[in-house]
Amino acid sequence: IGLGALLGHADRARADDAKPGDTQAIEDISKTRIAYVLTGEPGVDSISRAGLEGLTRFLIEKTALEPGAPAGVDIAKDELSFYPLIYWPIDPAAPMPSEASIARIDAYMQQGGTVLFDTRDQFANGIGANSTSPATERLRDILGNLNVPPLEPVPSDHVLTKSFFILPEFPGRFNGSPLWVEASLDASNAENRPVRVGDGVSPILITANDFAGAWAVDENGDPLLPTVPADPMQRIYALRAGVNIMMYMLTGNYKSDQVHVPVLLERLGQ
Repeated sequence: IGLGALLGHADRARADDAKPGDTQAIEDISKTRIAYVLTGEPGVDSISRAGLEGLTRFLIEKTALEPGAPAGVDIAKDELSFYPLIYWPIDPAAPMPSEASIARIDAYMQQGGTVLFDTRDQFANGIGANSTSPATERLRDILGNLNVPPLEPVPSDHVLTKSFFILPEFPGRFNGSPLWVEASLDASNAENRPVRVGDGVSPILITANDFAGAWAVDENGDPLLPTVPADPMQRIYALRAGVNIMMYMLTGNYKSDQVHVPVLLERLGQ
């Protein structure tokens, strides 16, 4: 009886020690959740949430992963380290993030998190060969305050192309924009490059294809926005791209080793 009373007292003490926000923190770390940046623009934020909900459904249907509900984050104050991936739709109409907010994103990336920037403007560039869209200009302003590594379009042998599905490209609601990732240390020498980004996953991904727009579904699971062009398979490929990205986030080094085992074995025999 004495031990039971002691344990009961300890449980109450732990409950009394709980701080505001602890319940939410426990929820955030108990399941893998994909986060998205709250831009303050209701239309953009609602599509981001619907898009990540659609991707979450697809992940549960096609893989053993069972993510929790997507989380909208305020990069100025919310804890970011709970999330392996943060989707950031670039909206030039939204306020420019403060230096402090960008510094928090920079720290998140330096500590192993990945930000997927999506300008959603593949068909929105201005007139002229050197013109850029407002969203691309905003992204440049943001990246100018981050420690961004050298980037390259996803190469054909990158782990992202085969982390779950075999994918030659990464479409969203639009198609045509490459998916940019951190460049490998020796991108110019494919012969002597057994593993890409061997120290970990890329801290940054960039697209203009509007991933969330392709993933977005209503409460019945029906698509909210058409793909451009109107190709039903493009949406499937977009969802598969999302799955590959998540698998890469969670198992990057392991998948990289698996993919290149034949190359490594061949070299061991030389």
